[in-house]
Amino acid sequence: MEIQNHFFQKPLTCSLKHRFIGRQGDIYEKEEPVLCEHSMHVLVNDLMRMDFVCLPQFLPELILGHLVTEGYIHRAAEVESLYISSDGSNASVTLKELNTPEPMPDVIPAYWEAEWVFALADRFSQGMPVHEQTCATHSCFLARKTELLFQCEDIGRHNAIDKAIGFALINDIDLQKCLLYSSGRMPADMAAKAIRAGIPVMASKGAPTTSAVKLAKRHKLTLLCAARKDRMKLYADPSRE
Repeated sequence: MEIQNHFFQKPLTCSLKHRFIGRQGDIYEKEEPVLCEHSMHVLVNDLMRMDFVCLPQFLPELILGHLVTEGYIHRAAEVESLYISSDGSNASVTLKELNTPEPMPDVIPAYWEAEWVFALADRFSQGMPVHEQTCATHSCFLARKTELLFQCEDIGRHNAIDKAIGFALINDIDLQKCLLYSSGRMPADMAAKAIRAGIPVMASKGAPTTSAVKLAKRHKLTLLCAARKDRMKLYADPSRE
């Protein structure tokens, strides 16, 4: 896979003034960091268009991860080339074949320990740099047991997961031996991303939906939600069913 990334990362935040208005009548001007949105249009084999609104960071990872989690590719070898323009607004991907996404597979269950999830919850509680400045991002952690392999932030929790999976694809990391931790809610489309990537354990700080739990059980995904420093809720675990 050839990656031509000509993008020079833009600032993730910019400082803006606002007027603070308090209920007790206090009014004053203040300057604080605000998140910078980035728009990117991607052509796949000149046939399919994907549009992203994201943070201007880890753009190759976002594109490739999204192709995995939508079921278009499974391995880096299926990608001939990836090009990103210097301003990051346009990109193109050439796949060896642009196939219709296959039906969602079952995950191969894997052994896991609660302490691995608690370690990621601890890491999240220590704070993420952009979120600490803006309170406007979601986070995702990719780990192998207690080893943190990758972390990122993005405007959307879906983007953050795609970036983590794209990082694994680029760096030839076996996702069947990994777990993901997300800061966001866990609806079915988030669980589906882990399933399509073959990740056996998905944890989230947020709450699930019934559809996400049903999908996890159907496809043998271990699903943990409300995962904090002191507790977690196990909703699906194929090794215990």
